[in-house]
Amino acid sequence: MVGTLEQYAEYTGRRAIEQLRRLAEPMRDLHVVHVNSTQLGGGVAEILHRLVPLKRELGINVSWEVITGDSEFYACTKGLHNTLQGMRTPIPAALLKHFEETNARNYERLEPVLKSADVVFIHDPQPAPLLNLCPDRKGKWIWRCHIDASQPYRPVWKYLSRFIQNYDASIYSLSAFAQPMAHPSYIISPSIDPLSEKNIELSREEVDSVYRTYNIDPDRPVITQISRFDRFKDPVGVIQTYRIIKAFGPPIQLILAGGGASDDPEGEEVLAEVTAAAENDPDIHVLLLPPDAHRTINALQRISTVVLQKSLKEGFGLTVTEAMWKGKPVIGGDVGGIRLQVLNHHTGFLVNTPEGAALRIRYMLKQEKVLEEMGQKARAFVRDNFLLIRHLREYLTVMLAVRQETRERIHI
Repeated sequence: MVGTLEQYAEYTGRRAIEQLRRLAEPMRDLHVVHVNSTQLGGGVAEILHRLVPLKRELGINVSWEVITGDSEFYACTKGLHNTLQGMRTPIPAALLKHFEETNARNYERLEPVLKSADVVFIHDPQPAPLLNLCPDRKGKWIWRCHIDASQPYRPVWKYLSRFIQNYDASIYSLSAFAQPMAHPSYIISPSIDPLSEKNIELSREEVDSVYRTYNIDPDRPVITQISRFDRFKDPVGVIQTYRIIKAFGPPIQLILAGGGASDDPEGEEVLAEVTAAAENDPDIHVLLLPPDAHRTINALQRISTVVLQKSLKEGFGLTVTEAMWKGKPVIGGDVGGIRLQVLNHHTGFLVNTPEGAALRIRYMLKQEKVLEEMGQKARAFVRDNFLLIRHLREYLTVMLAVRQETRERIHI
């Protein structure tokens, strides 16, 4: 269920809701299209599932389109994702050609809706070539980058920028990710929905049920990382962290829970690496969850003593936001969007190595008062900065800005 705007007033105040309505008034009946590469799995799809209905409630005519492809296409787009995040691996020319041909086939299907749209949001590199296929477009096109593109592999960025440079604007999650372009760039950090099944309050009974379902001991500390099985999330490094802590004696348990996305072909391979690294340790719970296991993830975060997100690269890290919303301090990799959320020594700790993560977790397990105070700060920080209504307001502001491109001020 997606909440109505009025339901969010409890978290944001009524004034924020009225501000949204005023901001959206000049765009009533505007035709807006979002395009990405998956409807299930990953933070982009989660955000769109929440934002699109709220835009419709504001009177904006919004549609959400998903491009499709075969295994070769997704192998290429995974390569684009990895190289944007700094992996120095050339992508074969044949794969890039297939990537463009697949976009061309998707454009044939989407042409009517894309040509007639007033504003088009293209999410990440997978559908980026669609703009160049639509020379007689009516509206403004915005490329929304959810990836840490601060240090891309230059040959691949040079290739991708051929498509991106023609957009009317770009949106990044952090200013450090933005690449120089002739068009305006905007910074919008992602958000969570406090009314979603991943973030609503759960009954004590439902929370406790995950102990029984996954054979977790309720009397011992639980360390949890929830994320896709992706090497950039460093799940094997999380297991190394667990083993360092266990060597010193605290009787902890580790949960590594997550799933895949339909546009990520490496998920099964990484899951196999994680399972091998776990070595059948009964206190390491590797859980492959379906894309709709939102309440299960909610409950797993709530039973956790400390939540990890030991990413090596991270565009933002919505699992960090989710855990903080539940009053959990987070041990996060000192990278990307995690730095926006984990305020060192206040809402958690930033780390660079398994040893550093283990040191911080051991400290927190011994300091219950610090653990509780950090958790309270974490929830307040999310409330003030990373809830859905703020995210929606900033998207609406960018839509106004690109449509009033010649004006120095946005008129509402």
